[in-house]
Order: sequence, then structure tokens, then C-alpha cells
Amino acid sequence: MSESMITKQAIASGFKQLMKEKTFDKITILDITKTCGLNRQTFYYHFQDKYELLNWIFYNEVILVLTKDLSLDTWPDNLFHMLTVMKENDTFYRNAINHSFQEEFRNYLLTISEELFCSIIDHIKVNYSMPEEDQKFLSRFLSYGVVDSIVYWVKEGMVRSPLELKKHIVSIVNECKMYATKHPTTLL
Repeated sequence: MSESMITKQAIASGFKQLMKEKTFDKITILDITKTCGLNRQTFYYHFQDKYELLNWIFYNEVILVLTKDLSLDTWPDNLFHMLTVMKENDTFYRNAINHSFQEEFRNYLLTISEELFCSIIDHIKVNYSMPEEDQKFLSRFLSYGVVDSIVYWVKEGMVRSPLELKKHIVSIVNECKMYATKHPTTLL
């Protein structure tokens, strides 16, 4: 691992520790650098501000986990792994989503999930023709449902286990897939 990556992870770790004690809005760059034993110049060498740091954490801990080797076969396991990472860092993610970064996080997940659902729909529409407009609508509909379920799960304190939430989401997506294959002309 590069020295730059080690430093970024140290900064992220210090920031996550602070997020257990303070809300995002109350944390300063000075707080972060004191916590990880670095100076402000080092922080600014790696991140423009705390928003970019938060974005980097989300990307590396959530988005990369969700998208790693993403396919129709792997998405449920990737979803479970992502939810597990979030649950293991529950205070951080609750604080981040409740106090600062909900829309950015949500938009990240919406983009990825919409692409995934387009792929799933492409796979199931082999037996019939679905207009592209309907495919986009269905993908967007499923994406908003899944992503908002995840955001709600975080906001409500992650009471359900990652496995329970994954099973619930996968079940609903599978039911929608079965409905779409049985009723291709009644999607809208």
C-alpha cells in the first residue's frame, strides 16, 4: 500500500473516531489533524476539505464494496457486504447521513443501483420486448426503493441486521423480476 493511501486511511480513521463524539458540522480540520497526529498541511495535501474526506470514505468503504465484480450473481452478496461495513461503523454512518451527506450518499447509490437494475432487466427481457422508456422507469423505481430503504435503515438506527435487510431487498427485487416476466405489457 502506498504511503499516500496509508496517510489517507489514518486521516479517515481519525475523522471516523471524531464522528462518534461530534456531529459532522462540529468537526474542524484542526480536530481531525489533532486526532490523527498530523498537521493541517498534510491534511490539505490529501483532501481539499472535510466534505472531500467524507466522500472518499463513502467511496472506499461503500461504493467500492458494492461495485466490486458487480454482476447479476454477485449483487446480493455485495449488498450484504456493504450493509455489514455500514453496520460495523454505525455511529459514523448515522452521523454522516443524518447530519451532512445524505443526498450525496443517496445519489451515489442511486446511480449504481439504476445501472444494476437496467442490467437485470436486460437479462430478464430476453423473452419479450420492453420499450427502453419502460426499462428506465422500472430501473429508477427499483433504485429509489432500494436506496431509500438503506437510507431509512441508517436513519432509524440500523435496527435490522444487514442479513435481514439484504434478504428483504433481494426478495422484493426478485418478486419484481417475476412480475415483469409474467406481465411485460402492464409495467406502466
